[in-house]
Amino acid sequence: MPTVLRIGSYRFHFYSDEYLEPPHIHIETPDGECKFWLDPVRLARNKGVSVQAIRDLEKLVFEYQQLLREKYDEFHKR
Repeated sequence: MPTVLRIGSYRFHFYSDEYLEPPHIHIETPDGECKFWLDPVRLARNKGVSVQAIRDLEKLVFEYQQLLREKYDEFHKR
């Protein structure tokens, strides 16, 4: 599970065995975990993360979309 970014209590990571899925990022929070597709950015799954936190995380995914996509591609296209 490579960690690509940490912002406060949020850990942005992906699972190495999910390379057959479209580019995405998992975000671990103190309350749960969610998953966002990266192109286009949209929520793919949510387990326990509040609606307000999802909104905040979506903004962060948009802000760091290029970095997250680069890291995803870098790891999965070795």
